[in-house]
Amino acid sequence: MTQTLLHIDASARRQGSVTRDLTARIVNVHSDARVLRRDLAETPVPQIDETWVNANFTPAADRTEAQVEKLTGSDALISELQEADTIVIGLPVYNFGLPAALKAWIDQIARAGVTFRYTETGPEGLLTGKRAIIAMASGGTGAGSEIDFASTYLQHILGFIGITDVTLVAADQLAINADASLSKAQGAIEALARAA
Repeated sequence: MTQTLLHIDASARRQGSVTRDLTARIVNVHSDARVLRRDLAETPVPQIDETWVNANFTPAADRTEAQVEKLTGSDALISELQEADTIVIGLPVYNFGLPAALKAWIDQIARAGVTFRYTETGPEGLLTGKRAIIAMASGGTGAGSEIDFASTYLQHILGFIGITDVTLVAADQLAINADASLSKAQGAIEALARAA
């Protein structure tokens, strides 16, 4: 059975982007997969606003046509996630955190009752049985360090919606030693290829 892969890029840079290069290499490892493509810089996801929030918190059966329309973009993004077996996400670190484009995507797909739900024992993610591969690049932020508010947050939010099988491919601290960082990331991708 053909696997479906969702390929997400968020770097504002079209040329010379390390994360775009890494995600392309990771996708190439899964050469037999059907690939869904989402470029958050090329086609930005709208920020949520008051109208969106009101629509989201209105029970589905009670939504007006305008509210249903307001959520169609979010529904489409969630449908891609539901369809995907593996999600590959490019994560350039901007000022110790996520690019705004990627945060906007998260705000659109983290929806109570759709991708997670609250239970008596706490929140439960609904997008289970999937795998995510994060391709991170940073100038000075070490992956998983106390100043890494990007990969740690993204791993947390993926787990929150049920995606707990997460691999981090990090080309971190490029400003300190780019060659070593890129070599480490390439080694991680080669390990993915061997495991595929």
